[in-house]
Amino acid sequence: MKEDYSILLYYCYADIQDAEAYREEHHLKCLDLNLRGRIIISPEGLNGTVSGTKEECEAYMEYVKSDERFGDTEFKVESHDKMAFAKLHVRVKPEIVHSSLRHINPRERTGEYVEPKEFQQILRDQPEDTVILDVRSDYEHKVGRFKNALTLDIENFRDFPEKVNELEELKDKKVITYCTGGIKCEKASAYLLEQGFENVYQLHGGIIKYGIEAGGEDFEGKCYVFDNRIVADVNTVNPSIVSKCHITGVPTDRMVNCANPVCNAHIPMSEEAGWLMDGCCSEECRRHPERRPYDGTGYYQKNTNSYNPYKGVKREPAKLDRFE
Repeated sequence: MKEDYSILLYYCYADIQDAEAYREEHHLKCLDLNLRGRIIISPEGLNGTVSGTKEECEAYMEYVKSDERFGDTEFKVESHDKMAFAKLHVRVKPEIVHSSLRHINPRERTGEYVEPKEFQQILRDQPEDTVILDVRSDYEHKVGRFKNALTLDIENFRDFPEKVNELEELKDKKVITYCTGGIKCEKASAYLLEQGFENVYQLHGGIIKYGIEAGGEDFEGKCYVFDNRIVADVNTVNPSIVSKCHITGVPTDRMVNCANPVCNAHIPMSEEAGWLMDGCCSEECRRHPERRPYDGTGYYQKNTNSYNPYKGVKREPAKLDRFE
């Protein structure tokens, strides 16, 4: 299978004085490069996941880094056989990751980076004074997590501060946080330091960078991602399955969204159970009048017939042929 496309995952904490104006410029540049994906522009920086051809993605990375504000942006680059998104969205939001920790500036203070190769050795040795802390949501770590990691029962990252009170016994230990691409750890590790944890570190670049640079060893299961793939393979050394089908209980690393849009739960579901339940997590959802047709993927792309990639952009082009 030819992998002529790239998927880029990145973030950069930086001061953006006029986020609305930069959103306009950034949006137009993405359109010029025919990229698709989701990008957040905020007064505190950038956060994005985009896909396009390898050449288009290379040009995009050069564009971002050419701005001195974002010169140290680190891109996690994965190869793929097609576009990973159907649309392009560039939005302005108060934060580049919804955290309820707006007072924290990771450029001023954050946990020290642990590089993937060093983290790999820590996983092998499993020091007693070290805790590997997963700061992602529960539906993410259910389908994949690092060996012996401590996971939190949270639905969203904004719930993280409430859980820190339950981690008091870790204050005398070395705590290494991790997430998908590193962005949540910037604030999570900083918040732990603020709350009196003294020995706080973070996996640099998150799970994705660890997969690229260290083969993903001892990451059990798959990594939940926020594009059309839903989950991605990370471990090429000793892969395993940690999640079980929500319906049958058999081991599976296949994730779906419940076909009932009112529910839309993120759940592990085997292919057999998916067809048996029409992609739903329960009989109640299966009988719901708004249930979406199940096509075997468990991913429900919104109708793109009326999609206008220039929506929200002041300059309206004469033709949109290449986006239709």
